[in-house]
Amino acid sequence: MNMDELRNLDPKDIANWPASLQIGALVALIAAIVAAGYFLILADQNEELEQGRNREGELKQAFLDRKAKAINLDAYRQQLAEIQESFGALLKQLPSKAEMETLITEINQSGVGRGLQFELFRPAVTETKTAEFAERPIEIKIGGAYHDLAAFASDVSQLSRIVTLGSMQIALPTPGASSALSMQAVASTYRALDEEEAVDIRRTEAAAKKNKN
Repeated sequence: MNMDELRNLDPKDIANWPASLQIGALVALIAAIVAAGYFLILADQNEELEQGRNREGELKQAFLDRKAKAINLDAYRQQLAEIQESFGALLKQLPSKAEMETLITEINQSGVGRGLQFELFRPAVTETKTAEFAERPIEIKIGGAYHDLAAFASDVSQLSRIVTLGSMQIALPTPGASSALSMQAVASTYRALDEEEAVDIRRTEAAAKKNKN
């Protein structure tokens, strides 16, 4: 069949078309229906299927993570108990509120005992409190020989209570000064909270968390 014969075919009279053309038209119609069905129905279902597969993978990974944690649960509990025990031992090294002034005196005496000259010894008026302890910094400035300053720092680190030295600066003496060196630092002391203070801190933190949410 040539092109002229194809042009003369009447779309409304398919029954009189040659058999080969009728079969071809039928195949094309079926293909069009299948394609339309895929895009209208199966495409959405395939997308849902892909989402389901992705969700399945996420759930499997979550299961494996929880399984690993469950297997190591006893080890985690043991580790937590050791941490709590260590933390409790550290808290016992903190003085109470009544013992705080004694600790400050011990720091001062550590310097005097080494023959150092205190140019500044100023404990902070207020404390910084957390849920576990209260911190009180002390600004100090002392003068003396290098070895005496080093011995003072060592003495402070070996006190029965926890004291840290920070923001340390060592300077050469000014002209006419009698000491060999001058050291500025902040000695931070810590004390345990009493029960009433701990309760107040927990209430404040809980209220702040509630307001934030």
